[in-house]
Amino acid sequence: MKIAETSLPGVLLIAPKVFRDGRGAFVETFNQRAMAEAGLPTNWAQDNFSFSTKSVLRGIHYQTIQPQGKLVRVTHGRVLDVAVDLRKSSLAFGKHVAVELTGENAEMLWIPEGFGHAFLVLSDEAGFAYKVTDYYSQPGERTIVWNDPDLAIPWPVQSEDVIVSAKDGAGARFRDAEVFA
Repeated sequence: MKIAETSLPGVLLIAPKVFRDGRGAFVETFNQRAMAEAGLPTNWAQDNFSFSTKSVLRGIHYQTIQPQGKLVRVTHGRVLDVAVDLRKSSLAFGKHVAVELTGENAEMLWIPEGFGHAFLVLSDEAGFAYKVTDYYSQPGERTIVWNDPDLAIPWPVQSEDVIVSAKDGAGARFRDAEVFA
């Protein structure tokens, strides 16, 4: 497993070994020993999965009560995965990193507590799996609108083509959002 820093402190790109042959591929998506040696969590509260079609954008989500670290990956298809630093004390506050994750490359992104998270489906469909370090907390759930001009995330899709939930479309502006200390 290769682990690389991204441009945001604490957000890591993890590339597991992919074993390919004429039948397909095998990927070890979690190894407790390797994760512990890398300083990553090894105890998870939930495993989640979503299935989405092209141009679906989910996020920018985070929780102020029971904040969650997330280990995210794509099972099939392609997504642009985005983490936004929401820690006011961070030198990277308000900055983002965007990584293309695919079922083919099997890369994963570790997003620690204190970050917002979103993804945009680039392929016709995509499966998105992720582990979280704490349970879902409806009272602590927060959303920043995906196209916030202050964040200026360069989503590779026209605004009129993006498919978002009513909740995500009504997210807070970054400048008005509740953030972390």
